[in-house]
Amino acid sequence: MKGIIIKVQSNTYLVRKDDGEKCECIAKGLFKFKKMSPLVGDIVEVSFDHVIEKIYPRKNEFERPPIANIDQLIIVLATTNPKPDLMLLDKQIIMAEINGVEPIVCINKIDLDAEYTNIIETYQNIGYQVITTTAKNGLGIDKIAILLNNKVTAFAGNSGVGKSALTNTIFNEEVSPEGEISEKLEKGKHTTKHVELYEFAKNSFLADTPGFSSFEVSGISYKELDEYFVEFEPFKEECEYRGCTHIKEINCGIKKAVNKRKIDKGRYERYCELYEKLKGEKKW
Repeated sequence: MKGIIIKVQSNTYLVRKDDGEKCECIAKGLFKFKKMSPLVGDIVEVSFDHVIEKIYPRKNEFERPPIANIDQLIIVLATTNPKPDLMLLDKQIIMAEINGVEPIVCINKIDLDAEYTNIIETYQNIGYQVITTTAKNGLGIDKIAILLNNKVTAFAGNSGVGKSALTNTIFNEEVSPEGEISEKLEKGKHTTKHVELYEFAKNSFLADTPGFSSFEVSGISYKELDEYFVEFEPFKEECEYRGCTHIKEINCGIKKAVNKRKIDKGRYERYCELYEKLKGEKKW
């Protein structure tokens, strides 16, 4: 019978079959020979004696965290404690787009006295969906619930921003352990230890995962980076040189748009930082 892997621990795979039954399975030895490991999110064929016989083709996969077939990534920021990490947000948006995953920005803890309207304006103006929430009182949870329908969704974001709290509020029970915030470091203690899909409704799953809180942009050349800053596109035709890097050139349409405030200056500066880092890694 066909099913989806919802949890992996050691060499055991918990599969939610299409008939709703959950069963612990082992993987066929052939996968090890092919150096292919089943992942959470994999659509699989399971035999009557609970052996995974087949893994269906993946539409995407991530190494950290080890998960496959994500439809959308809800990237969570806190208004404060920890303060918003916009560089991490941009990296996660890029990695989502590279893998064909829809990025959605979620600003949590809006009950705290902190400024966040500029973040909403910046990313909404680019065209990304932005939602605001407060996990502890359920504000905005209905918006997330609508987004989850018929999707495999993962939360991403720094530790302490409230991913587990949002998960627990959505399910109205503690399905994911919540961490405490270190006041000294303003960083959350990592609490989620493994990848697991929680079934929200039929064909609707939510993953609260470790690993999406810290990673680097990979799999693209520094020359391709501007393709993932989608707000650059309308202004590229104003660049004097084909293959403009948008950094050192004088007659650059992107730099002109930044000066005219048509492109957010902070986003542009993060583009420059990522460009130089990717270029340095290529040289190394």
